[in-house]
Amino acid sequence: MAARGIILPEPETYDLLVIGGGINGAGIARDAAGRGLKVALCEMDDLASATSSASTKLIHGGLRYLEYYQFRLVREALAEREVLLHIAPHLVSPLQFVLPHVNTIRPAWMVRLGLFLYDHLGPHPSLPNSTTLDLRQGTAGAPLCDNIRKGFAYHDCWVDDARLVVGNAMSAARLGARIMTGTRLAAAHRENGAWHARVVDQRGREERGGGEQVIKARVLINAAGPWVERLLADIETAAPSGADQGQRTILVKGSHIVVPRMHGGDFAYILQHTDRRVIFVIPYEGDFSLIGTTDVPFDGDPAEAGISTGEIEYLCDAVGAYFNQPVTPADVCWSFTGVRPLFGDDGDDPSAVTRDYVLDLDTGADGTGAPLLSVFGGKITTYRRLAESAMARLGRYFPGLRGDWTASAPLPGGDLGAGGFAAFTASLSTGYPDIPPDLLAGLARRHGSLTRDVLGPAITAKDLGRDFGAGLMAREIDYLVANEWAVTADDILWRRTKCGLHMDEGQRRAVAAYLADRKGAAR
Repeated sequence: MAARGIILPEPETYDLLVIGGGINGAGIARDAAGRGLKVALCEMDDLASATSSASTKLIHGGLRYLEYYQFRLVREALAEREVLLHIAPHLVSPLQFVLPHVNTIRPAWMVRLGLFLYDHLGPHPSLPNSTTLDLRQGTAGAPLCDNIRKGFAYHDCWVDDARLVVGNAMSAARLGARIMTGTRLAAAHRENGAWHARVVDQRGREERGGGEQVIKARVLINAAGPWVERLLADIETAAPSGADQGQRTILVKGSHIVVPRMHGGDFAYILQHTDRRVIFVIPYEGDFSLIGTTDVPFDGDPAEAGISTGEIEYLCDAVGAYFNQPVTPADVCWSFTGVRPLFGDDGDDPSAVTRDYVLDLDTGADGTGAPLLSVFGGKITTYRRLAESAMARLGRYFPGLRGDWTASAPLPGGDLGAGGFAAFTASLSTGYPDIPPDLLAGLARRHGSLTRDVLGPAITAKDLGRDFGAGLMAREIDYLVANEWAVTADDILWRRTKCGLHMDEGQRRAVAAYLADRKGAAR
């Protein structure tokens, strides 16, 4: 109750309030804002601070999903590879995968059949078909054990997952969406045909007024990832129809390790483990290899998930069965863990649970209340199609809504022009001859055509301010804070960039101190 004589402002009203700043939430916010809807997005931490920055960094059809007959999901994902290559060429790039063949796990005919289907389930003009390899020749077989003589090669794509989320959020904001990071949904209830949501500022930013506020929205979207079911407890609503049908979300922990680079060449390996799972070994950040992932059932708080000793040993053993030079737990430079919210039954094999998405629309006990759309499952590759599907489900609440549009609209930084990424980076080197090419290339991979905005009036590297190491300059930090909702050192070192992997502890502390000084000076 308000104190006597104090008039509280009316809640700001939106068409959509999206809860969750991962890839699905950001993708839905972008899609909806581009259709002319008034959108707000509420994220309790940082953009991509959970599952969406802890993926295997792949845009792929999911070769192994064919074993589970998930042909529609694979077909959709393969089509999305092409779309994302074109709308985000600075963040998504082709990557060849070498699959060494071990006949005791899957026979050669089965692998060939899977690759044939992979080649033909969807058009892929940007990527070549699969091939057979003689691993006794060439660089692909050099680091492998001598008894591995045959293999296969196919193509998928690599992605900077966290920056893909940020790109979608930036696009949404440009289209008028309000992006609120560090803001937690405390409660929501239906009132007079709309949602009234109470949100709390988690980071205490003075410029936002701090404290709590109430937001009013015609539609509420629960895209909270591994917290999707927990969030329903804070929302006054009937049970989702998926629960009525005896289905529920399965939380699966996936962990990755990063070790010193294990092989030369610009290709990755996909290894078949004895438990029939696949393990990727991917070139990462130049000097490293990314190895993952595990699939472990999880029932704790996703915010506290971390890699276990057993998971590290599992990944090391899987790689050691193929490589001449074994990898040991002592080699691990960094690890990260994400909890994937999968929609399915409580089976014994987490790898068999579908990576497809389910959208549950709830309109209250009598079916006439303000809509709540909950997002279950999904994978980063198909986030854009998920967003289109979400808008299709909500279309009847917004008559005259603009049609699908995101398949052809570049994400911020994605309009690189003719010649693509290589031509763009060459033009940067020509235009900024006094800035080191490696520094320009790193900025281009992160920001694409927005690199010139990051550089501003700079002509030399000194013009970019303090050099914190690993290609991170003060001017880029300032840009990330001003334009990409970065607040903490972790936001910058591990999500907006991966510079933290290349830095020592002193350099990382220096970034945190710079941000603290910057915040103090702004008061």
